[in-house]
Amino acid sequence: MAQRVKTVASITVEKFFEAYSSSLKLVMMGERVGFDRVISEPAVNRPGLALAGFFSYFAKRRVQVLGNLEMAYLRKLPEEMRIDRFRRMCERDIPCIVVSRGAALGPELMLVAKEHSIPVFGTSQITMKFLNAATISLEHEFAPTVTIHGCMVDMRGIGVLIVGKSGSGKSETAIGLLERGGSLVADDMVRIKHVGGELIATAPDLSRGYMEIRGIGIINVANLYGLASIRPDKRLDLVVTLKPQADLNEVDRVGLESKTYELLGQQVVHVEVPVGPGRDTARMVAIAALDQQLRRLGYNMADEFNQKLLHHMSVNKGPIP
Repeated sequence: MAQRVKTVASITVEKFFEAYSSSLKLVMMGERVGFDRVISEPAVNRPGLALAGFFSYFAKRRVQVLGNLEMAYLRKLPEEMRIDRFRRMCERDIPCIVVSRGAALGPELMLVAKEHSIPVFGTSQITMKFLNAATISLEHEFAPTVTIHGCMVDMRGIGVLIVGKSGSGKSETAIGLLERGGSLVADDMVRIKHVGGELIATAPDLSRGYMEIRGIGIINVANLYGLASIRPDKRLDLVVTLKPQADLNEVDRVGLESKTYELLGQQVVHVEVPVGPGRDTARMVAIAALDQQLRRLGYNMADEFNQKLLHHMSVNKGPIP
């Protein structure tokens, strides 16, 4: 399947603040200036060396975080030197400054930031907690993204992406999984991001929690099955392709050789399930999810049977009668 990957080179300070001010407990300090500045690296930086006057390798494209260490150092400097060091940092065209632990910059430093149109935020979070949370948030924003036509369901802890040709029964299969205790992540359009070495699936904000069922129309999953039947995102563990029954002979019947499906450069376990009249496709997908869960725990049912078969043949010196 052709994949159109979307990448993000930068985000504005305004977008960062609006998206994460609540989770990162960010508040404005001073006037609202410089919100059009861009953050072009998905990381944060503690500018201790820069405040000491060493600017080689200064990560100026990152959010600059002032913790207890940096604030204590600035307070010990003579006022003229403190202003000069802070001004030299602001002249590097940094995107913004965040002061952690509920601390505040002095009025003389706030004036320097305003002169250079550098937005200053404060957070009540301790420095390390903010650094970790902000890094995760920025990695999520900058992560490469691909949109897949299919359904994404969390089935007993296994994230299952159901794909197939139009009319193959993807949404109906997802409904069957919901009735077996699964939770819907996305229907029709599934957005997948590569974050922290994992593939994370989610739905567009507008369609989250809704499904389209042929012959019925749009349904609200939470209204029908309760709030536990939806979730905002899920790690992708398994891709299931629904195949026409005409391709039955091409589908693996033993399961000894694991197939994979490539998404954003990552290999995901892939199984093919034939569909046809009278077949309970949702049950087959549920079994595939449970099998994947067992394999992750180190138990491979197909391999177990193969070992028993080989043992029987070696003991009886011939095929099974």
